[in-house]
This record gives sequence, structure tokens and C-alpha cells, in this order.
Amino acid sequence: MQIQESLVPEAQQILQANDRGGFTVPTAGLYPFQWLWDAGFTALGWMQFDEARAWQELDLLFQGQWSNGMLPHIVFHRPEATYFPGPERWGVARTPPTSAITQPPVVASVVRWMLERARNPVLAEEKIRSLYPRILAYHRWFKRERDPHNTGLVTVLHPWETGADNSPAWDEALGRVTVDPDLPPYTRRDTSHVDPSQRPHQSEYDRFLTLLEVYKRAGFDQLRLVRECPFRVASLLIDCVLHRANRDLLWLSERFGFGDEAEIAGWLEASRQGIESLWDEGAGLYFNRDLRTGQPIRVGVSASFLPLFAGTASPERARRLLGTLEAWAGRVRYLVPSTDPSSPRFEAQRYWRGPVWAVVNYLIALGFSEYGYGEMAGRIRQDTLELCETAGFSEYFHPLTGQGLGGGSFSWTAAIYLAWSQSPHTPGAGGSL
Repeated sequence: MQIQESLVPEAQQILQANDRGGFTVPTAGLYPFQWLWDAGFTALGWMQFDEARAWQELDLLFQGQWSNGMLPHIVFHRPEATYFPGPERWGVARTPPTSAITQPPVVASVVRWMLERARNPVLAEEKIRSLYPRILAYHRWFKRERDPHNTGLVTVLHPWETGADNSPAWDEALGRVTVDPDLPPYTRRDTSHVDPSQRPHQSEYDRFLTLLEVYKRAGFDQLRLVRECPFRVASLLIDCVLHRANRDLLWLSERFGFGDEAEIAGWLEASRQGIESLWDEGAGLYFNRDLRTGQPIRVGVSASFLPLFAGTASPERARRLLGTLEAWAGRVRYLVPSTDPSSPRFEAQRYWRGPVWAVVNYLIALGFSEYGYGEMAGRIRQDTLELCETAGFSEYFHPLTGQGLGGGSFSWTAAIYLAWSQSPHTPGAGGSL
């Protein structure tokens, strides 16, 4: 599919309109702060037309890094009243204020892609030398405080950390969280911006905020929470993105002579085995795992294809994944739905229970391309571009009708459009998409 050149300036204008002086909000009103994985993809979009601004995005993101290395999922650079829960509810005593959980760690991979695309390699190398030790500290935090027993799988302590907040994969694990009877009252802000039918249910929000109170009562002690938090899962989105990020961190260490290769290689061996332990031969799919019960969470989600992005899957398993996605494609108009469309839990327009997300499509397409399935990778790219061109740069999209859903003028959707418009090659893929 050919890019509509007229939409490239529009995508650039969305990033510029959402610029808040060095960081980019996902969209005005609904999400008025800087989010971790949004910032990574947004930087990739900025890279297509303003390299200095792209690197600034990451510099400001790391202003929120904790002294233990954790990179929080929200940095509250300035007060805003249109979002809940804000810094007062999180209660993190630092400047700038932040949340107390993380998100899919895309930064190392984005930094490598930015270096490979840089028209100003001197600036890129200077920025990488500054960013690398901070990214390394973040990845060490994951290993030390979220995988203390070296299982190769990260313990995720909140659905918001996974990036896929209300995925049906979390239904049972979240349902076991008893709502705090003393939960402080609150007023949601999201449903004043977006139709409630496209957002998580109130019962889920009560549990999301209960977990926030659990965090605060534990003093944000990660090792205690890994033992005691009522919500503990292994998330394919987190584990696969982290594995790929560690591959790219290893590449950066070798490229710049940082000397951390042995340590990172050890992480990779453990996480390769951990991710592959999530494979289900009968289903032809990878499943998330409930770490409280030790059982697989047997619902297919878009993240089930991300071991291809991670690069851990065998050729045989890659072929099975292709067949599984082809079956999904027979049930929807646009790939990749965030939940298996044959599942009774599939909801075509409710946030992470069915809609298509451009950023996840980008990662899945890269995985299929690298395993030699260029036709499927091309289909995912084509569907994503068509959705943007017919429904605008929406937060997410209806997989059956193509309707734009959630927030509008959305930064990371515009950024993915720019990334695929400026270069038809997915980074590192070696094949045209």
C-alpha cells in the first residue's frame, strides 16, 4: 500500500501539537503527561523529521528514573487536572513526581533503531553514551527486583504495567484482588473524554486503585511485593519486549565498547527459556501465566505473537503462529486484534479486549518479517496504514469496521505512521513491508 503523502505532514503536526516543551503527551486531555512506552515510539516518530527533538524525548523521560534504576510508567512533568490518578494519588516523593510502576521497556530497542536511522550520527552517538548507563540500570532493576530467582520471567504487579490494562488475560488474576473497603473515593476522568463502552469497567478501576494502595502500604518495596502482591503475572508483552531490548542493549554494548556483554548474555539465556516455557503446543500459541497459581492464562492476545519480535521462537513455532494468525484473520477485517476474535471474551471496541493497536502491530510485523514471513508482515503494515488513512490517527481501532476508537490525534499512532512512511523497512527486518 502506498503512503498518502498528505498525511505525513498531518502526523508530524500531531506530534508538534502534543509537544509540551520537550516531552510529548499521548493526546490532549485524556493523557496529559509523559508515558514510558509512548515516549519510546513517539521518539521514533520525531526521528523522521526532527532528530534533536527525538533525543530530547528520551532525555526528559529519564528525568523520572528512580535511584534504584526503575523507570516509571508516567512522569508528571507539570500539574494537569484532566487525568486520574495523578501524582497526589501515587504519593511518590520525588521531583518530578512519577507513578510507582513501570511499562513495556521499549527504550533500548528504540535507541538502536534511532541510531540506525540517524542522519546526524555524531549527535546519536553522543546521546547513546549518555543514555546507555541509565538504560542498563533500568534493565538491572528488572532482573534484581522483578526476577530475583532468575526464572527468566518478570513478575508484573499491576495490569497497567503490561500496557494492556484491561486485557481478558488478566480477568481471573485481577478478579482475585479484593477491593479495599477503605479505598479513598475517586472520580474517573477517562470516561469524560471517551465513550465508556471503549474503556475499562468501573469494577476493574476499583481493583487497579486497590493495587496502588497495596504498593503504597508496602513502601514500594519491590521484593516484598513480588512475594505478597495479590496480582502477580508473567506478561508476554513485558517479557518479549524486555528480551528484545536486552538483545539491542547487548548490541549497543558491543558497538560502543561498554563491556557489559557477559552480564546481558546471561539475562538473555534465562529469558529465552522463560518465554519458551509459555508455549502451548495444542493451541499453537504462547500464553501469559498467572504466577500466583502457576497456571497458563489460556486466552490468546496480540502479545501471544511477540516471541517472534523477541526472537526466541523456533522456526517450527513461528510457522504455527503464522497459522494461528491466519485463522484470526478469517474473523476480522483488520489485523491484529488485541484478543483472539474466536474467544468469548473478545470485545471489538473495548480498549485491550479486541481493538487493533498500531504500536503492537509494528512489533508483530517486525517479528514475522525477521522470521521470513514478509507477506504477513506486509498485511499487518497495510492494515495499519489503511486504518490511519480512513479513520485518522486514533488511539486504537475497531478490527471489524475500522472505526477509530479511544483518544484522537494520538501521538504513538502518528509516530508509527511516520516510521512506516519514511522507511518501508521495519527496523532490522531486512525486508520491505
